[in-house]
Amino acid sequence: MKIIDGKALAARVRARLKEQIEKSGKEVGLAVVLVGGDPASRIYVRNKEKACAEVGIRSYTYELPENVTQTELEGLLSALGGDARVHGILLQLPLPPGLDAKAALGRIPECKDVDGFSAGNLGKLVLGEAPIAACTPLGVMKLLESEGISPAGKHAVILGRSETVGKPLALLLLNADATVTVCHSKTNRLKEICRQADILVSAVGRPKFVTADMVKEGAVVIDVGINRDENGKLCGDVDFAGAAEKASFITPVPGGVGPMTVAMLLCNTFAAATEE
Repeated sequence: MKIIDGKALAARVRARLKEQIEKSGKEVGLAVVLVGGDPASRIYVRNKEKACAEVGIRSYTYELPENVTQTELEGLLSALGGDARVHGILLQLPLPPGLDAKAALGRIPECKDVDGFSAGNLGKLVLGEAPIAACTPLGVMKLLESEGISPAGKHAVILGRSETVGKPLALLLLNADATVTVCHSKTNRLKEICRQADILVSAVGRPKFVTADMVKEGAVVIDVGINRDENGKLCGDVDFAGAAEKASFITPVPGGVGPMTVAMLLCNTFAAATEE
């Protein structure tokens, strides 16, 4: 069994990206919009600001109060869409209750949608084109690539069908010639299906949900979940100790997929800047 070190890979990606940005001579800008004071969201935003500074991307953070109106939020996003300094716009989710995230995201121009959540970018993914893909799924693909793991001909099973992870990852894997099964809360015979997976990805947000008896011998296990266990300790969706005994490759939490999500956001922002 080998642990896939996402933290180390993300550091290499950022170092390479810094060189590309310096060589391009472009001033690249990322705008992050944060609504309300959710502590986890604030931590994510600070991490993104730090990562931007490291690679030479200008970071513009806009903090809005929890009681901001839908009109005010959409107005800011529209203004950023027309701002020449800004090449990527990220709306930190989830939004406070009462705000329509889908409508707000619709105000972000497709060319500045560095999260890859727009209908246009998801549509291009369906067509097998090369859009700006969602950061976490793209990070998963880069993790597989870094270990020489080709999805072609393999059975990939994804737990979770969200628009941010499960669905775009299924499309990326399908485009890479994997056979893909997407499981969710209504799936029957879940353990049986998981045991068929050559590549098993969990993105359900349930601590230690994937147990050793759900993992095929020699499978690649990718843990997208970020949770707290009964002791308040950070953990993933996968029971790491049990799954690691059967997996050929496995990602840890923390230090697996998480760092790659931020690294892919930076890469998407530079890509958006160079495709103007």
